[in-house]
Amino acid sequence: MSVIEVHRAHSLDHEHARQAAESLAQDLARQFDVHYQWEADVLRFKRSGVKGYLNFNPGEIHVHLELGLLLRPFKSRIEQEIHSQLDQLTRSA
Repeated sequence: MSVIEVHRAHSLDHEHARQAAESLAQDLARQFDVHYQWEADVLRFKRSGVKGYLNFNPGEIHVHLELGLLLRPFKSRIEQEIHSQLDQLTRSA
């Protein structure tokens, strides 16, 4: 199992952090066919070969994804996309 861990500092209030998380989830769902759902303030991701979550706290966004064997070749692309989206979302707030 290959793991992606991203910790990103932010200065967003709770509402904007949740909107940023939703925007990131929508983009990942579109690009990588990932399904997601909210459980309180934790966004859970799942599809065949990948599972994980996005959690946001005051000052930090944490993304944790576990990639199965078939998605390992896409690890760097998925990780780059997460960083790119978080860069945009945390800058625009």
